[in-house]
Amino acid sequence: MNASDTAKVQRFLRQRFGNHKLNLARRENKDDSAELMLEDEFIGVVFQDNEDGETCYHVQISILQEDLED
Repeated sequence: MNASDTAKVQRFLRQRFGNHKLNLARRENKDDSAELMLEDEFIGVVFQDNEDGETCYHVQISILQEDLED
């Protein structure tokens, strides 16, 4: 994801979830994804998918069992 795509997706996620603490950080050596951060905590990855001339973005968030026990 280039800087423009990252900024657009970040703006969308912030508006959709009403949380301006969400950030997208570009990944070194990866041009198809960005890290999804909540303040300084990594919470997932956003993948860019370009297929049949259309672009979409997939958000993958992993929740660890130990995080659910608190």
